[in-house]
Amino acid sequence: MGVNAPIGVFDSGVGGLTVAREIMRQLPDERMVYFGDTARLPYGTKSKETVIRFSRQIVRFLKTKNVKAIVVACNTATAQALEELRKESDIPVIGVIDAAARVASTVTRNDRIGVVGTTGTIESGMYTRVLKEYNPRVQVYGKACPLLVSLVEEGWLHDPVTEEVISRYLKDLEYKSIDTLILGCTHYPLLRSAFRKVAGEDVTLVNPAYEVAVELKEILDEKKLSCDGEVDQAGKKYEFFVSDAAEKFCDFANSILPYDIERVQQINIEDFD
Repeated sequence: MGVNAPIGVFDSGVGGLTVAREIMRQLPDERMVYFGDTARLPYGTKSKETVIRFSRQIVRFLKTKNVKAIVVACNTATAQALEELRKESDIPVIGVIDAAARVASTVTRNDRIGVVGTTGTIESGMYTRVLKEYNPRVQVYGKACPLLVSLVEEGWLHDPVTEEVISRYLKDLEYKSIDTLILGCTHYPLLRSAFRKVAGEDVTLVNPAYEVAVELKEILDEKKLSCDGEVDQAGKKYEFFVSDAAEKFCDFANSILPYDIERVQQINIEDFD
């Protein structure tokens, strides 16, 4: 493994493509291997033990690709499994919660922050803990939005039904006077326009996908792992793997990524147990 080794990225499905997109934009010289666990999504309703087991399998797979760092592009897996993955790994493992919390604690003007995410992420309380580490005065209001991942996976990004669901979920936060809202699931930035319409212009939306790409660049630079620019065109590529529905994943990826991908490979992730 050297500086020109790829970055590993994983999520329960297509949500992590928002992170992959930001890595492509902010770190254009880096190679990347992405895995979407499309056969077993959503993670947000799974037990902590199950999420840890799934995450370990994926990390084992990514390490067969000789990755130099791993981005856990899933808020649920970050909340439930990041600590274990870091203990067991000899390369940097980066989650999506810390970077988003750091930014949210900085941009809030009234110290009232909302967090929307999966049931697993919200019930873990991890956003609240990390936000209070950055700003002890902050009040955090979490809201689980379990239907949204499935709506994104179905491609209902601009559907009136999706907007209505978001409106119902945010109703609980309406009277909390939040001025900042963390989109605490990597699927949710794909619904940014709907969140903006429902939340209003006065609420700052924090996108963990953007912030984790910034953090990744800082860590690679700090550890002298950034690509040195000597990767030829044949080696400078992106690889995508899923556990199910490869064609559907490919079509969705090509609708949101800055570069078209020609091939998505399907693997049996249980082989890495």
